Amino acid sequence: MRTPKRWAKRPVRLVLLLAAMTVAALPAASHVTAQTTPTDGLVCTTSATGQFDLTTKTGNILLPDGNRSFMWGYSAGTNDFQHPSPVLCVDQGDTVTVVLNNTLDVPVSIMFPGQDDVMADGAPSQPEFSGTGELTSLTKPAAPGGGTVSYSFVANNPGTFLYQSGTDPAIQVRMGLFGALVVRPSQGAQFGNHRADSEFNPDEEVMVLLSEIDPYLNEAVQRGTAYDLADYQPRYWLINGRGFPDSIAANNASWLPNQPYGAMAVVHPVDPDNPLDKPGIGRYLNVGTTAFPFHPHGNNGIAIARDGKVLEGTGGEDLSFERFSINLGPGQTWDVLFRWFDAEGYDEVLNEVSVNIPDPQNLFYGEFYSGSPYLGTQGTIPVGAPNANACGEYYIISHNHALFQITSWGVPMTGPITYLRIDPPLPNDCGN
Repeated sequence: MRTPKRWAKRPVRLVLLLAAMTVAALPAASHVTAQTTPTDGLVCTTSATGQFDLTTKTGNILLPDGNRSFMWGYSAGTNDFQHPSPVLCVDQGDTVTVVLNNTLDVPVSIMFPGQDDVMADGAPSQPEFSGTGELTSLTKPAAPGGGTVSYSFVANNPGTFLYQSGTDPAIQVRMGLFGALVVRPSQGAQFGNHRADSEFNPDEEVMVLLSEIDPYLNEAVQRGTAYDLADYQPRYWLINGRGFPDSIAANNASWLPNQPYGAMAVVHPVDPDNPLDKPGIGRYLNVGTTAFPFHPHGNNGIAIARDGKVLEGTGGEDLSFERFSINLGPGQTWDVLFRWFDAEGYDEVLNEVSVNIPDPQNLFYGEFYSGSPYLGTQGTIPVGAPNANACGEYYIISHNHALFQITSWGVPMTGPITYLRIDPPLPNDCGN
């Protein structure tokens, strides 16, 4: 067990300000299991047979500055366009089959980085070249206008992975042909990998999928006009396919029909002295072209795997390490354990906050402030002050630390920003 190294003598509050996850699935489609979609957290697409039917679709997404962007995507079965593409969740040892149905007017494919011995239509997946020796695709593509390809592999490596187009990826991945793949270890769905000390709380499994958009590229693709990739310059950066403040809206928010995944985390405090209180796990992915230094404010996490590889030595020794910020390089994934606990233990009677709170006329009341510094307590809010606090819960911000990336074409404090919502210990009257 790695518990002493990871958690002992750490007075900080370890927080991952992301989307708390309950495993669920998208609406019913061929070879896809339908389950209840949670209000908060990531929606996981599963298959009882191990087969997923993905169809290329086009659509538009809403951006924080009020603009829209034309996108491509993979959708489950015959479902409508969505961005990002479905999160495919499988078990270690499963034989996974992904049937790609291409409706676009260009060849499209799917790559599965981190998976071994991928087959395409029954033959080993390998690059394809033109008659003049020019590389045309990193794997076998589906032909335009109705072509299909069946990819298959055995999911031997547990962890978090990307899947994405291997055909003209400089265009197609940036247009939205990407998604996340989660392989759960044979030890059980509540483990991050094969190690016993990777066990986590399934209700606090979260994903942060970071991406970017250059609207000039998307507009050129939509209009069928030329675009010089040397001019590529992102103007938008997203978390789970949304920018702030849409990122903190619930899953399947009515005004975001094509962007189903929210990024608001909803967690409860843990008792750091109770071994039954397990940490959560954050699954970070970067599908952009530059590094994303994502930072949960004032809190650290324990990195246990990168690109699906467990951080341990050849003899099984623990090589996990604490992270102040998760710096993701392009194409990288990280698995990070986290937990939140009331380090100060403030209590209105037993341990009062040791500072004098200013008079209401000297305060600016944010809409998420309860009016009290104590978890689970709602104080008096001035008349007319907006308030969205439900039960005295805490909210803490998390965002990309490359500050130019938390903008939307120059509009500040948008982009990949979200909150952690910390509800009072159960039972409570928070309504979740």
